[in-house]
Amino acid sequence: MDTITLWPLAALAAASTLVGFSKTAVSGANTISLAVFAAVLPARESTGVLLPILIAGDILAVLVYRRHAHWPTLLRLFPAVAAGVVGGTVFMLWADDAAVGTSIGAILLFMSGITLWRRRATARAVEAAERDREPTPGAGASRSGTPPGGEPRTETGPPGTEQGQPGTEAGPPRTGRLKARVYGALGGFTTMVANAGGPVLSLYLLSAGFRKLGFLGTSAWFFLIVNTSKVPFSVGLGLIDARSLLLDAVLVLFVLPGAYLGRACAGRINQTVFDRIVIGATVLGGLQLLLN
Repeated sequence: MDTITLWPLAALAAASTLVGFSKTAVSGANTISLAVFAAVLPARESTGVLLPILIAGDILAVLVYRRHAHWPTLLRLFPAVAAGVVGGTVFMLWADDAAVGTSIGAILLFMSGITLWRRRATARAVEAAERDREPTPGAGASRSGTPPGGEPRTETGPPGTEQGQPGTEAGPPRTGRLKARVYGALGGFTTMVANAGGPVLSLYLLSAGFRKLGFLGTSAWFFLIVNTSKVPFSVGLGLIDARSLLLDAVLVLFVLPGAYLGRACAGRINQTVFDRIVIGATVLGGLQLLLN
């Protein structure tokens, strides 16, 4: 790794700050950091430099959101993620930078399209169901959703959710074992190849109906475990060495202010805006990787 001048180092510092922000606020924004690191450093080397920065952000995110993780979802994903990490390691043995960027970008854009289609279909179904449930005059219920003689509904998430967690009391919505395996394998593959597993997990959690706190808590634990497990593979591939760790020692200092800013902003972001930012950042990151 050659000597880095002031402006490229400043770009890496800003990207490291964004890592902290993405870990505690908008997970999909992490793809912007990936793009900056890949632009300043050689693509393969950038993944090794970025990984310890991501782990530092993961630790901060777990400290903030550790109580909001949904462990049944994590346990459902991990076997497929492990297979994806192994597949990504094999891919990295022979793929060049162009093949890596094109593959990851295409996957992210495809998953974004699927998620947008699913969300639109779900919204239409909800609207149709609400029209069917509209009370008729004298039916004893108001349009505000307050049942006769009862308390108004105060749901803060999708039907059956509590405190940011998805699904029913028994766990998240039944999105299907096949879906978990597909997203898990893609997440493991993309996170090993380019540290780009965040958008894949984001799309999975959004499609599963996670609210902000459940989303952030589950993401925090997921990536702390997965990124830590990637370290031996990255060392074996020569992506992490003494020189990369020396640069990490400088850049990790910029993760903390980003995480603090993200924590301050997370509670103020509207759920709809939050979802749109995640999907928008995913699309932008996918385009950058595909067109680079």
